[in-house]
Amino acid sequence: MRNDRVFAYGAAAGLAADLLLADPRRGHPVAAFGRAAAGVEGVLWRDHRAWGALHAAVCAGGATAAAALAARAARHRGALPVALTAASVWAVVGGTSLGREARAIGGALTAGDLDVARERLPHLCGRDPQALDGPGIARAVVESVAENTSDAVVGALVWGALGGVPGLVAFRAVNTLDAMVGHKSPRYRRFGWASARLDDVAGWPGARLTAALAAVAGGNPRGAVRAWRADAAKHPSPNAGPVEASFAGALGVRLGGTLSYGGRVEHRPVLNGEGRAVEVADIERAVRLSRRVGVLTLVVCAGGRLAYGAIKRRRT
Repeated sequence: MRNDRVFAYGAAAGLAADLLLADPRRGHPVAAFGRAAAGVEGVLWRDHRAWGALHAAVCAGGATAAAALAARAARHRGALPVALTAASVWAVVGGTSLGREARAIGGALTAGDLDVARERLPHLCGRDPQALDGPGIARAVVESVAENTSDAVVGALVWGALGGVPGLVAFRAVNTLDAMVGHKSPRYRRFGWASARLDDVAGWPGARLTAALAAVAGGNPRGAVRAWRADAAKHPSPNAGPVEASFAGALGVRLGGTLSYGGRVEHRPVLNGEGRAVEVADIERAVRLSRRVGVLTLVVCAGGRLAYGAIKRRRT
């Protein structure tokens, strides 16, 4: 079967599996990678950028090489390449689990159970839940849904369309390393620098596609584009900025502002200052927008891969 069809069929099957099965509670491949990366960190950690770069190369490079070997072994074996692609997509995307966690927090807020909402928030993002009231938690959830739509769905499919199974695995490995060591704590300020920069590069195309599709799929395309153009560059993250700004404009809400990570307070610029404050009901709206963006990403990536294959065959 041609490579373009392998990706298209496999990606569709993998997203369907994510919708039906979500992430497994035990034995998730990404969790296994995280444990392996933590073990490598225990051996290589030094307070130096070069050692952090070696850690990123060993972990991300090793996972990508293993994926490439698996893809090579599956070639010319009937439907096995499609099955491998589907399994890889299911393993690296997390749109359904993202939506479930967001809705669980929204349900707790609707019921007035702030303690439960605070208890569940760390499953979704790294904010300090005790520092947040109900509206603050709702805003954190909407921001996390926006950013993770890019990280957990769109970015993976983009790299899958570009690089097949190795591309899928490479993107998830880099993104996982950034979550583990890419933050600016004293331990990881130098060691995690390479992983953070690598994640910025890997996430660039997916973040822009996410922002564009949020504008298309949201209820206010002009507002999404306006917020993206006006406010994205104000965000400290080169990839979260476009995504969160576009989601804010599409939903008609304000994002950004004061937040707390690990006891460190940050005062971030407001995204889409013309919008209103986030309400609990906006969590469900953000989840639905995220799902629409995921479906459109499949259409764009699979369609693009098929179109490229057709053009390439015509030229030869």
